[in-house]
Amino acid sequence: MQDIIAETSEKIRDMTIRGAGRIARAGADALGRFAESYTGNSLEAFREDLDRAVATILDSRPTAVSLWNGVHSTVRGVDSASSVDEAREIVISNSREFCERSEKAVETIARIGAKRIEDGDTVMTHCNSSAALGVIEEAHRQGKDFRVFATESRPWRQGILTVTQLAEAGVDVTMIIDSAVRYVMNDTDKVFVGADTITSHGAVINKIGTSQLALAAHEARTQFYVCGETYKFSPMTVFGDMVRIEERETSEVVRPGEIPDSVKIFNPVFDSTPAQYIDAIITEVGMVPPTAVYDILVRQLGDGIFKE
Repeated sequence: MQDIIAETSEKIRDMTIRGAGRIARAGADALGRFAESYTGNSLEAFREDLDRAVATILDSRPTAVSLWNGVHSTVRGVDSASSVDEAREIVISNSREFCERSEKAVETIARIGAKRIEDGDTVMTHCNSSAALGVIEEAHRQGKDFRVFATESRPWRQGILTVTQLAEAGVDVTMIIDSAVRYVMNDTDKVFVGADTITSHGAVINKIGTSQLALAAHEARTQFYVCGETYKFSPMTVFGDMVRIEERETSEVVRPGEIPDSVKIFNPVFDSTPAQYIDAIITEVGMVPPTAVYDILVRQLGDGIFKE
């Protein structure tokens, strides 16, 4: 049972599983499979084991609120169970429901966002967001004629995945180095990016470099859209909690011995894009301004996740 949790946690940590939505679904699915394979008879022991599993999964990617929300959605209601079998069924059912809802959300975002792309547009994207790529691919399926700039997205170069996926779908795509963003922004009509976390005041935590795109887009008067499911909205920020920006190993940036040992390396995974640089957030409930995030959090998640 714990092997399921450890394996998923490691895949999230080493970025075998990447992308906020995929991470959230992986965490929820792992807990569902954990419950399916659980053979103990003690409800108290199940809850204790489940708590350890939850902690292990959450520790694998502390910044992504999508994982936090997916995990807590999966275990919601376990405290009210009166037997191990009931607790297991709650986790299994919640896991399936969350994963299905997540997949449908991406499809809805794609349909809504594709309406913003027009014939002749030049679009830019960053990193490897399933929600943002869904928008681009849906617009292409609709027969729209446009081209895409995709950033390399160092140090993990997720842009390789992005351009491969878009090219295989038949999209006219060009990969650019990260530092070329401002250079090509004046030739760009719209930017679509994903989100790892969206705060209650509308700021977006996403792959490092996202804020550079937003600033360059603002300067060039290019429309900047964030594609994010509502489970990426962070209820913790309503109560003043700060979003922790994860830092990763220096080995992702330089090889051993490549630079003097006295040189320090700063390798943050994410940055924060202020709400004032975002034209709209495209969600499964519609296209909303960043100022609407708080209201959506209270209306949709208040009765559930706020109580966790």
